[in-house]
Parts: sequence; C-alpha cells; structure tokens
Amino acid sequence: MNIMTNINYKKSLFFLAAVVFLFSCNKGTKSPVGKAVTEVLPEDIVELRADQIKLARVELGSVELRSMGTILKVNGKVSVAPQNQATVCMPLGGFIKKTNLLPGNNVNKGQTLAVIENQDFVDIQQNYLEAKNKLVFAEADFKRHSELYKSDVYSEQNLQQVTVEYKNLKAQVKSLEQKLILIGILPDGLNEDNISSTVNLISPINGFLKSVNVNIGKYVSPTDVLFEIINSDKLFLELTLFERDADKVLAGQNIRFLINNETEEHRALITQTGKSVSDDNTFSVYATVINPCKNLLPGMYVNAFIEESEAKVASLPSESVVSFDDKDFIFIFERDKTEAGNQFSEYRMIEVIKGVSASGFTEIRVPEGIDINTAKIVTKGAYNLLSAKKNAGEMAC
Repeated sequence: MNIMTNINYKKSLFFLAAVVFLFSCNKGTKSPVGKAVTEVLPEDIVELRADQIKLARVELGSVELRSMGTILKVNGKVSVAPQNQATVCMPLGGFIKKTNLLPGNNVNKGQTLAVIENQDFVDIQQNYLEAKNKLVFAEADFKRHSELYKSDVYSEQNLQQVTVEYKNLKAQVKSLEQKLILIGILPDGLNEDNISSTVNLISPINGFLKSVNVNIGKYVSPTDVLFEIINSDKLFLELTLFERDADKVLAGQNIRFLINNETEEHRALITQTGKSVSDDNTFSVYATVINPCKNLLPGMYVNAFIEESEAKVASLPSESVVSFDDKDFIFIFERDKTEAGNQFSEYRMIEVIKGVSASGFTEIRVPEGIDINTAKIVTKGAYNLLSAKKNAGEMAC
C-alpha cells in the first residue's frame, strides 16, 4: 500500500466514522405508527444528507476534452548514418612521413590527414607518363594507317595490328589513371617534372577524428585503418522497443531523451520504424536528432521518451475514478430529494473503462446511454462515496 492509498484510507475511515455517528443520531427515530422506515435504494445509488456531503467534501464537475498523450519509455544509443562516417585507409600502403593530428581534432573535407611515402608511387607515375607518350604516337599511327587502308595502300591485317596496339595502350593509360586517382594524384596535373614519392592522404568528409592509428615512420598496409572520422552534425537515435509497442510509434512522432546523468532534455523526430522483429521480440526505431549539442556523441546510451498521439479525449481528474472489485467507477449526481424534513442527494455509481493518464487526469469511456457531456460528475470525494456505498448496510436511513 503506497502513501497515497494510506492517506485515502485514513480519510475514508474518518469519513465513515463521522457518517456512522450522524446516522446513529437518527437511529431511534420512529414513524407515527411506531415502526422504523427503511428505504431500499438501488444497488448503484448512494445517498447522503447535506451535512454528510459537506463532511465527505463532495464536489461536482464535468468532463473535459484534453490532450492525453502518453509517454513510452525506451532505451537506445546515439548513432551516425553511414554517409556521415568514414574509415580512411591507404590503398597501396606505404610509410607515414608526416602527420600532426590527434583524436578529437576537427577536420574538413579535402584536408590532408597524413603524408604517405612509397617507391611504388614513383613507378606508377613513371609508367603512366611513358604509356601516355606511347599512346600519342600509337594514335597518330592508327589514324595514318586507317587513311592508307581506305586508299587500298595498306592491308587489313596491318591495320588490325596497329588498332590492337593503339587500344591496348589506351586501356593501359586509363588503368594507370585510375591507380593515380586511387592514391590521390591527379593525372591531369602530372608531368615529368613533378613526379613524387609521397602522396597526401585526404579527408573525405567534414567531422572530428574518432581514432588516429598512425605515427611517423610507421609502415601501413592497404587493410590498415589509419583514421576514423565522424560527422556529428547529423546524428540519429537507434532505439529498441518490444514488439507489443509496435502500434504505438509512427514516423513523425516526437522524442525527448537524456544522456548520461544530464537533466537537460534533447529532442528527436522519428523518421523510420523497423520492418522486422528480432529473436528477442524487439525491433528498432530510428529518429533524427534535432539541434545536436557538443555533449552528444555517437555511441552514447540514451533514455528516451516517445510522445504518443495527443488526440483530445474525454477525461476527468484522476481522483474522480475509483476502483472496486477490479473494476473502475465514477459517481454521477442523480437528484436532490427531501425526506422527513431532511435534504438528501443521490449519486449513481457508473462503471467506466479507464484510458491513459497524464498530468493528474485520466481518460474515461462510459456505457452507452450516458450523456457524459451534460452529466454532473463527482470530481472530489468519490473515494468517500465509494466507502459509503460499501458500508451502506451500516448507514441505512
């Protein structure tokens, strides 16, 4: 039994004691013929005198239409989209000649991360320039033989041989161009005077360095990860939900979330929900972070609160709804009446179905035939009315 239940229980005991006392005052009242008159009330009616109503602190109100968005609490982590993170390697390997970066440094797209040295770079450039020069001669020879063949001066076999040599050189030059681009050398700017044994390793994106795995003089192979770069401008949340909550989340819903022990809330917007359920009966929901801050980093654990739909529903203060025998009830004012010179009020006990609760209010659904919009509903003192109803035998008039 929690604190609130204890308080309500004590209040009801006080109320019942007072009501029983008030009823006992009238216990000896007789009718003119000498017989006590006892009114039999319907099962769903509770009746109180004006002084009992005051003692029970009964107040009436009406249904309110309120936005009752519920909160779904989930866990997850901060992630980065594949296009916003990069793993940087050196396709042909080499020795690290220069670098001055540390983990956490910001880098820009196109910025030099390190200078790599390898003799193979020289060989590729040399082979490219030689093949390019040969291609110039082969192209001229191909054109000349084509003209001679048209004039029946040159044989078709000789033309075919020249054509094959020309196309092979053309393919070789194209292949070497791609190798140069792969290691970071622009073929258009390469000539015999600027062949170099070093190339600059360039950052492919903007972001910060998550890891730096290089040092001067270190040999790196093509499979070695030298740098990891993350662009934290566009972070998203990867949240884990149970399959039973699949119908509670949709793209476009708002999310509030906390990181570490911070009290400052961050916000995100659901962009996509998972299309399959894993073996542990969970699925993933993805949300884009709105206005990321410097404290928000990929990999962080988050506590998130998904705000469900906030459609306006019929609601009452939560204390208006009472529970009895695993059912939920409210009390509706039925009528005022006078008996033996005393003023009484009757309240009808109506079973309802509770919906979501938020900010001290609870959604209710009533049976058909009850005009919830015009009914006068007990908004305070409902627990005391329930106590009076349960003890009606002791308080019979």
